[in-house]
Amino acid sequence: MKPALLVVVLVVLSASSCISNKRITYLQNLPGNPEIGLNEYIPFAQVDYQYILQPFDIVDIDFASSDEELTQAFEFQGSRSMRQGGGGGGVSDLFYFTGYSIDQMGFVEIPKLGKLKLAGLTEVEAQNVVQAEINKFFKEEVYVKLRIGGIRFTALGEFSNTGTQIILKNRATIFDALSVAGESNILAKKNKLFIIRQYDKGTKIHQINLNDRQLLASPYYFIQPNDILYLEPMAIRQFGNAENLTSSLGLIISVTTSIILIVALVTDNL
Repeated sequence: MKPALLVVVLVVLSASSCISNKRITYLQNLPGNPEIGLNEYIPFAQVDYQYILQPFDIVDIDFASSDEELTQAFEFQGSRSMRQGGGGGGVSDLFYFTGYSIDQMGFVEIPKLGKLKLAGLTEVEAQNVVQAEINKFFKEEVYVKLRIGGIRFTALGEFSNTGTQIILKNRATIFDALSVAGESNILAKKNKLFIIRQYDKGTKIHQINLNDRQLLASPYYFIQPNDILYLEPMAIRQFGNAENLTSSLGLIISVTTSIILIVALVTDNL
């Protein structure tokens, strides 16, 4: 009887410890890396890269002047009222309805100004292009404000809310993205989050480790528009997701325990 009970205990312990706490805890001081203490200042990584506008991006262009009638001619009908009223749908729809979409050739079409090439430029450069064109129409000062219509990214893999998401901020961290896409479940490989990032000349795949505190000083701590985040699952994921894995393990343990007890009782009675 004692060997049988020992087997039961071993089964329970192995099942309950199959996923180490170190694999699911964010921002640890990992062995081999310089330790970062609490309240310690962590400078951001120096990144020279600025986001370059690309075809199919959506940019928000707004005009301001002391004479409001001057700017109305450069806006699509109803776009300003939609901004003030919150758009025609959810938060993610706002800039889709009120912004300017860059076409496949890299142009946007603005009333009166016609088509302007914005793809391949930074936000500041694109704003200067629009400002220069509008200055040709008026002697009065008309100010232009141009920005990307939020930071759009796509979450795939072990997120609770996969699909295309939007963050209405000028700058967002990887943890901002994780909070929007839903907390990654315990079956995700937090040491293997892939960032598929678009650059002006192509695409690169980067890998980051959410377990590592050094991530805060990484050049990939901040996400970029059009990033694709893929969180790889653990091998145990093939047995089910985080919600039904506990139930499955409980069922397996119960069945195994029952079989062992029955075998033990039968053996004792022989």
